[in-house]
Amino acid sequence: MSVKSALSLERVTAIGPDFDPLIKAATGGGHRFMETLRREWADGSNRFDRDGEVYFAVRCDGRLIATGGLNRDPYALRTDIGRVRHVYVLEPARRGGVGRLLIGAIIDHARSGFSLLRLRTATAQGAAFYEALGFSRCDDEGASHTLPL
Repeated sequence: MSVKSALSLERVTAIGPDFDPLIKAATGGGHRFMETLRREWADGSNRFDRDGEVYFAVRCDGRLIATGGLNRDPYALRTDIGRVRHVYVLEPARRGGVGRLLIGAIIDHARSGFSLLRLRTATAQGAAFYEALGFSRCDDEGASHTLPL
């Protein structure tokens, strides 16, 4: 998949049927967090709409290929800590700059309201990706990586 020429980044305001292929791919790969995203959006418990929060989608020629967002970290006691959540890039779109574009937008947005970003990744591939973007491993019970802003 050549994605560099036709990428668009947009703020998500609803989780619609266009998310189905992404959720199916994530779930098929053993990642249930995209199902959690759909459920929490539907029940209103997390729509990435509190102060400082955002959820982005990346599209290639109008087709959804990646999503990810920023919440106030529900596992932190401080309000100036953000959490990168529910990030998924379709397999054919990986290694083409899509993830970098998405996380870059999340980091840029986070700078206006947070002093630290945290996240949890359970895969070596995910860890290597985030570390290449400047995140550092941490020994925190609530996170695997952090990035001071």
